[in-house]
Amino acid sequence: MSNKLYDILKFIAQIVLPATATLYFALGQYWDLPYIEPIVGTITSVDAFLGTILGISTVKYNKTIKTIDKL
Repeated sequence: MSNKLYDILKFIAQIVLPATATLYFALGQYWDLPYIEPIVGTITSVDAFLGTILGISTVKYNKTIKTIDKL
Protein backbone atom coordinates (compact mmCIF):
# COMPACT_ATOMS: atom_id res chain seq x y z
CA MET A 1 0.00 0.00 0.00
CA SER A 2 1.46 3.36 -0.96
CA ASN A 3 1.85 6.16 1.57
CA LYS A 4 -0.61 8.31 -0.35
CA LEU A 5 -3.28 5.60 -0.36
CA TYR A 6 -2.66 4.93 3.34
CA ASP A 7 -3.05 8.62 4.18
CA ILE A 8 -6.28 8.89 2.17
CA LEU A 9 -7.78 5.79 3.78
CA LYS A 10 -6.70 6.96 7.23
CA PHE A 11 -8.42 10.33 6.66
CA ILE A 12 -11.57 8.54 5.51
CA ALA A 13 -11.52 6.21 8.53
CA GLN A 14 -10.76 8.89 11.12
CA ILE A 15 -12.73 11.85 9.78
CA VAL A 16 -15.11 11.21 6.89
CA LEU A 17 -16.93 8.05 7.97
CA PRO A 18 -17.51 9.00 11.63
CA ALA A 19 -18.66 12.49 10.60
CA THR A 20 -20.98 11.05 7.95
CA ALA A 21 -22.53 8.58 10.39
CA THR A 22 -23.01 11.28 13.01
CA LEU A 23 -24.54 13.69 10.52
CA TYR A 24 -26.96 11.11 9.13
CA PHE A 25 -27.96 10.02 12.62
CA ALA A 26 -28.59 13.58 13.80
CA LEU A 27 -30.37 14.81 10.68
CA GLY A 28 -32.30 11.60 10.29
CA GLN A 29 -34.06 12.26 13.56
CA TYR A 30 -35.07 15.79 12.55
CA TRP A 31 -35.94 15.14 8.92
CA ASP A 32 -37.37 11.65 9.36
CA LEU A 33 -34.81 10.10 7.01
CA PRO A 34 -35.23 6.39 6.25
CA TYR A 35 -33.26 3.49 7.71
CA ILE A 36 -31.27 5.50 10.23
CA GLU A 37 -30.00 2.57 12.29
CA PRO A 38 -29.10 0.29 9.36
CA ILE A 39 -27.28 3.08 7.51
CA VAL A 40 -25.37 4.32 10.55
CA GLY A 41 -24.61 0.73 11.53
CA THR A 42 -23.27 0.01 8.05
CA ILE A 43 -21.08 3.11 8.02
CA THR A 44 -19.62 2.36 11.44
CA SER A 45 -19.03 -1.30 10.51
CA VAL A 46 -17.14 -0.27 7.37
CA ASP A 47 -15.20 2.23 9.47
CA ALA A 48 -14.25 -0.42 12.05
CA PHE A 49 -13.13 -2.78 9.26
CA LEU A 50 -11.07 -0.07 7.60
CA GLY A 51 -9.49 0.91 10.91
CA THR A 52 -8.54 -2.71 11.57
CA ILE A 53 -6.99 -3.14 8.11
CA LEU A 54 -5.04 0.11 8.51
CA GLY A 55 -3.88 -0.96 11.97
CA ILE A 56 -2.62 -4.27 10.62
CA SER A 57 -0.88 -2.45 7.78
CA THR A 58 0.82 -0.12 10.26
CA VAL A 59 2.06 -3.00 12.41
CA LYS A 60 3.49 -4.79 9.37
CA TYR A 61 5.14 -1.60 8.14
CA ASN A 62 6.71 -0.91 11.55
CA LYS A 63 8.05 -4.49 11.74
CA THR A 64 9.59 -4.05 8.26
CA ILE A 65 11.23 -0.77 9.28
CA LYS A 66 12.66 -2.33 12.46
CA THR A 67 14.04 -5.25 10.42
CA ILE A 68 15.65 -2.88 7.93
CA ASP A 69 17.13 -0.79 10.75
CA LYS A 70 18.79 -3.90 12.22
CA LEU A 71 20.64 -4.59 8.96
